[in-house]
Amino acid sequence: MADKLGRYRGRRDPRRTPEPVPELVPEGGGDDTFVVQEHHARALHWDLRLERDGVLVSWAVPKGLPADPRTNHLAVHTEDHPMEYASFEGEIPQGEYGGGTMTIWDHGTYITEKWTDREVKVVLSGERVHGRYVLFHTKGRNWMIHRMDPPAAGWEPPPSPLAAMRPVTRTRPPRDQGAYAYEFAWPGRRAFAYVSGGRLTLRSGADDITAGHRWLRSLGGELGSRAVVLDGEIVTLQGGELYVCYDLVYDDGRSLLAEPWSRRRGALEALAVNGPRWQTAPVWRSGPQDVRRAAREQGLPGVVAKRLDSPYEPGAESAAWVYVPS
Repeated sequence: MADKLGRYRGRRDPRRTPEPVPELVPEGGGDDTFVVQEHHARALHWDLRLERDGVLVSWAVPKGLPADPRTNHLAVHTEDHPMEYASFEGEIPQGEYGGGTMTIWDHGTYITEKWTDREVKVVLSGERVHGRYVLFHTKGRNWMIHRMDPPAAGWEPPPSPLAAMRPVTRTRPPRDQGAYAYEFAWPGRRAFAYVSGGRLTLRSGADDITAGHRWLRSLGGELGSRAVVLDGEIVTLQGGELYVCYDLVYDDGRSLLAEPWSRRRGALEALAVNGPRWQTAPVWRSGPQDVRRAAREQGLPGVVAKRLDSPYEPGAESAAWVYVPS
């Protein structure tokens, strides 16, 4: 009988990797365990593993499991993994096969509806994933994965195309100062960052400007499986480009356009979008004159006052946002 784990063992040295490398394959269990692992290797992807005849049959899914039945995702068939891998998390050393960080993204049980060499239909019941999926073979090691159920209740696709909300210009801050928060106005190019499946697309107006800003692509990997749409500005500071984000209009299947600014801001801060080439814009809840003075001292064009209760109005020049030159 062929060794189901022969290919797996041939790619791993137990003296150099913490991954489980068992000598024997169990005779089989319930064929009902699944795990999805987030794998920050050379390229971020998610590994879907289904228990079958004593091993975990595995696919690498670059964009993760699709939430929308209108979208199929590539799934690359990889070597069978041992059952012990269902609980594995850790750091695979660089230079080893699959070097990088492995974490469990979801796990649970599944029901098999169909299993052939070219098509696998399953019903997944995990903590994050629930529903019917089909994997179907296309060419070579390439398969596709498709969600057969409607999206989860309340799920919405990202808003696209999306026009930016703009402030009105005034010479003084609003009188009702307690109803507003205050940010710097940034001298840059307005851009929406669409992140899904660890990949980033950058749009400015109707233009896709991703190719010209490859330095920002790592932001997608930083957010992992989180699907978001950020509103912000590409600015040049100290000779280098930086993405400053100041609004969150979509978060993991939910549009935030109708939410008040204060809730959107809270959700943005929870994302902790701060890295070597991107940051969350600072905000102040009071003292507009002090913020205006600080903007002037730093050579920034001014401040923007944003009503705490204001929804996001795509494409509108709205009095809910007030730009005051420094």
